[in-house]
Amino acid sequence: MTSFDQNRRPLVIGIGGTTRAASSTERALGFALRGAEAAGARTRLFGGTFLHSLPHYAPEDPQRTDAQLELIEAVRQADALIIATPGYHGGVSGLVKNALDTLEELRADERPYLDGRAVGCIVTAYGWQAAGSVLTSLRSIVHALRGWPTPFGAGINTLETRFESVDSCSDPKVVDQLATVGQQAAQFALAFSAHHAPAHLGATEARTAKVLTLAN
Repeated sequence: MTSFDQNRRPLVIGIGGTTRAASSTERALGFALRGAEAAGARTRLFGGTFLHSLPHYAPEDPQRTDAQLELIEAVRQADALIIATPGYHGGVSGLVKNALDTLEELRADERPYLDGRAVGCIVTAYGWQAAGSVLTSLRSIVHALRGWPTPFGAGINTLETRFESVDSCSDPKVVDQLATVGQQAAQFALAFSAHHAPAHLGATEARTAKVLTLAN
């Protein structure tokens, strides 16, 4: 998809989680995706169970599994992304990094990698030091993939904050922060699509398209 349909809601893809079902990382990502939905986006989650099903990305191997192709095509269609990772030994987890490595398959697209897309960044860690350093690392990865990290990124200290269920968090401020990540990703997608209205539209039509986009 090379142009944005002005009459549809943007698609925000969430990538994140751990090998443990219902991890704090995946639950944090869920809160952010709900923030994107509140801002008018459609969302799709690729959580820990799915990421664990991906084989190690091997660029020299031309064969891709169904799971790899599913992720690649979803990101190809995405208008924005949210990536959530635990902080493991000061870095992004191997599970999440492997999913991002798989996006090398987008290198020859008209929109290569994550070009033209906002990317919200979330890090969960058992302490503040890893939360901060890994968030910086994740932003650098997004830059390398030509994405636009949202102005606000969420670093969550799970020593202090608990996610008791998919819709329950012990700290309302963290819920607000995660919602902000999702909202910014969705709002960027809306603004970017309006700014890049098809060139053949006249000035009046372009303004109308922009109003329709912001209203949806």
